[in-house]
Amino acid sequence: MPASPREIILGIGGGIAAYKSCDLLRRLRDQGFGVTVVPTPSSLNFVGSATWEALSGRAVTTSVWESVDQVRHVSLARDAEAIVIAPATADLIARIAAGRADDLLTNVVLASHCPIALVPAMHPDMWFNSATQTNVATLRSRGYFVMEPDEGPLTSGDSGKGRFPSTEAIIEALDQNLFVKKDLLGQKVLVTAGGTREAIDPVRFIGNRSSGIQGIAIAQAALSRGADVTLIAANVAENISNAIKTIKVESAGEMLEALSKEFAQCDYLFMAAAVADARPQEVSKSKIKKSEYQSIELVENPDLLATVSAKKSQQVIVAFAAETQDQAIEVARSKMEKKRAEIIYLNNVSAGEIFGEQLTKGHIIDSSGGIREIGSVSKSTLAHELINSAISVHNKLG
Repeated sequence: MPASPREIILGIGGGIAAYKSCDLLRRLRDQGFGVTVVPTPSSLNFVGSATWEALSGRAVTTSVWESVDQVRHVSLARDAEAIVIAPATADLIARIAAGRADDLLTNVVLASHCPIALVPAMHPDMWFNSATQTNVATLRSRGYFVMEPDEGPLTSGDSGKGRFPSTEAIIEALDQNLFVKKDLLGQKVLVTAGGTREAIDPVRFIGNRSSGIQGIAIAQAALSRGADVTLIAANVAENISNAIKTIKVESAGEMLEALSKEFAQCDYLFMAAAVADARPQEVSKSKIKKSEYQSIELVENPDLLATVSAKKSQQVIVAFAAETQDQAIEVARSKMEKKRAEIIYLNNVSAGEIFGEQLTKGHIIDSSGGIREIGSVSKSTLAHELINSAISVHNKLG
């Protein structure tokens, strides 16, 4: 944890575990954080404003109609370096996932661009409900860190997964996933994400299954570490922070054009997009009738990464490989060398895994011969691992 003071918001959801966040607040302050508590109105049934004010040494506001002249939801969001919501109830998770803004805390979340962590606590039946699981997956896809609840006895007398984690476990998780170093300050990071589409006619295209989740996670992680981030996004449906410069493209040709303009100014390139290898030789200006749909002549697309890496100076390049072969590691290593990348992340997608999923697994391979297996982790966690590896290479290059 950094020694210099940093401003964070501690959001409190309306669950019985709210009392446990009193200890979390004290620990955060002990470690040098300035903490502003923003409880939901319902949470005050468990712990009142006076307690939070006494423990934080700051005034507590719960409604957007309090201190209106200060525009609290905007000023709090602007000044905070991180938001921690503990406990996060099923209702609060659902409201944040839906983008609702019906109390001060949810308004602050919507107005913020900083990293956000949620610590769920609820009955196991509520945690495993498909609605809650979908909401959690949605938030994780947007770059939120959602901690897994503990297992154990609950207030209801039942036992299972849904218990509020210990303060020590929360602090450790926040250290690893939220309170990251600003080690990319002054650095420019370029990321590609999504899957390109090559038009056949005005209706049809050749595409792939890439969702862009991993590339967006890298862009968000780099932003949280202080980088000036540009994202070249091909056909993604995920929400992207306004703090990230985003260039939307569709085809491989459009992506190459954007890459060529941006590459010279960047310090790091993360080539996470899935780029079509070929495109139709001719694109029909009108929809091709079914009776005329006999065959498609293809022409090879340029190799985007090889093209831009030929002009590299001191940039560190992280490539990606999605393979189905038995010799996938050797294939990935060869691809890394041919494309002048320092690092490549290998996914084995033989079972149709990874694409569109919140979790990933594979291998990080570097140009010095190192190889590290990555177990099943969130794509946000992998994003930080790849950034760590890239920074290590950059430091060695001087």
